[in-house]
Amino acid sequence: GGDAVVVREFDIERREFVEGGFYLPEAKSDVCWAGRDRLIVGTDFGPESLTESGYPMTLRIWDRNTPLSESVEIFRGEKPDVSVGAWTDSTNGFSEYYINRSPGFFSSETYVYQSESLTQVEKPEDANAWINQKRLFLRLKTDWTFRDRSYKGGSLLVADLDEYIESGEGLDVVFEPSDTSVLESWDATKNSILLSVSEEVRTQAYASTKSENGWKTRRVRDTSEISTESIQSFNPNFDDRFLLSNESYLVPSTLSIGGAEKQIETLKQAPAFFDAAEFNTDQFWTTSRDGTKIPYFELRKTSANNAGPTLLYGYGGFEISMLPQYSASVGLGWLERGGTYVVANIRGGGEFGPDWHRSALKENRHRAYDDFIAVAEDLIERGVTTSSQLGIQGGSNGGLLMGNMYTKRPDLFGAIVCQVPLLDMSRYHLLLAGASWMAEYGDPDKPEEWDFLQNYSPYHNVKRDRSYPPILITTSTRDDRVHPGHARKMVALLEELGHPVSYYENTAGGHAGSADNSQLAFMISLVYEFLWRTLGSYKQDAH
Repeated sequence: GGDAVVVREFDIERREFVEGGFYLPEAKSDVCWAGRDRLIVGTDFGPESLTESGYPMTLRIWDRNTPLSESVEIFRGEKPDVSVGAWTDSTNGFSEYYINRSPGFFSSETYVYQSESLTQVEKPEDANAWINQKRLFLRLKTDWTFRDRSYKGGSLLVADLDEYIESGEGLDVVFEPSDTSVLESWDATKNSILLSVSEEVRTQAYASTKSENGWKTRRVRDTSEISTESIQSFNPNFDDRFLLSNESYLVPSTLSIGGAEKQIETLKQAPAFFDAAEFNTDQFWTTSRDGTKIPYFELRKTSANNAGPTLLYGYGGFEISMLPQYSASVGLGWLERGGTYVVANIRGGGEFGPDWHRSALKENRHRAYDDFIAVAEDLIERGVTTSSQLGIQGGSNGGLLMGNMYTKRPDLFGAIVCQVPLLDMSRYHLLLAGASWMAEYGDPDKPEEWDFLQNYSPYHNVKRDRSYPPILITTSTRDDRVHPGHARKMVALLEELGHPVSYYENTAGGHAGSADNSQLAFMISLVYEFLWRTLGSYKQDAH
């Protein structure tokens, strides 16, 4: 479905919706409890209640059995902001509310609302803040000097909230990154801080507890596998138990429970959908144009020794890491039919922390594209595949990546799958949530930024007299994040210029491209059918 949702109150004991309970019509809403009979709501209240990006601009207190129109405004952002939102903490009796205002996609302000007054939390504008049980957590994006002490970008800091607001004192460093290890996520139990740390794109789980000598950190479970291990609190306000999940490209997710003095116990494992015994997962590194080392994961049959059909996936944006993840569809639709699957960890993502992301912003976007090209060329040089057998896939920001591969290196690929893409970078900021991404890409209304934006706007770089590989472009009519107009106008342009293009627009679903599992299965089948037919290795008996 879309980003806009209907909000209804649900009784988890009776397992039914509450008759006459809280209800919000479809909108991009932000809602949290502020007591049994009170909500803090950000939604579409009418004129001047949404930002230019289409997200809440105001927050209101809404009491049970009163009309939404009588809710009381407690905070208002500004029209150019991305959004505002709130959260609360039941352990202090909902005596405080915590408010986040995001002027930009990578900037924020944090406030404590108490007794109808606002107190702003002092922090760098690009740091992420979270408050739980009167503890303030700050995850830094850049180096920060505060009160004569320096903190490294990528660090996680914690302090007593009241002490910090009153005096600026009490900040402790719980995690500091290295060249190869970065913080992917964190959570908190009653007495511990839980860390998911990526070490060369393999995540490990840690628990940190404060002692007289500072914070003591232990690895929750020893593993050297190419896998993704994440950790989160089980009941953060009352005990130190945690939930641990682990998955890899070839092993489905396992959910376990543990605690400070509790052995880790497996609760559940998802079923396997393909036989992984005949496949290997390896990590390789290649060198991008500017000399930066770029890692990528490769899944391939152990017995494979010749060049064959290969699918290369990429994203490279918004500090989102492409971590090992089990996919039944990749296994059944690609690996078991003889394909090699590759995931590129290019710049713009979060695999090596904020700097890895920041290095491919705006005028440096080309670095992400150089990285992806370097991985593709390395696969060919290593004999894994050939250009005519190499297919590539990406969606959303990854769709923009695909569009740039189509226009910049059409000779390098045999097929391209471009899903829910951004493609016209001259107007992206005027459509749906596009204005919120200007911190990532740039502002096309500024001539100095359009100078570099036009170089990676695929819609503006298609040539009539150039040969291009077959491309499948997909979108959703109801995508309320990236406007389907990007895909539509690109397809129209390619048809006008006489270039081969396949197009599918799903009339349901949102930015994910499908609304339910049957639609998802169809979309996945469509992609693999296109790839197998186009890359010249279609097998009728594989159906």
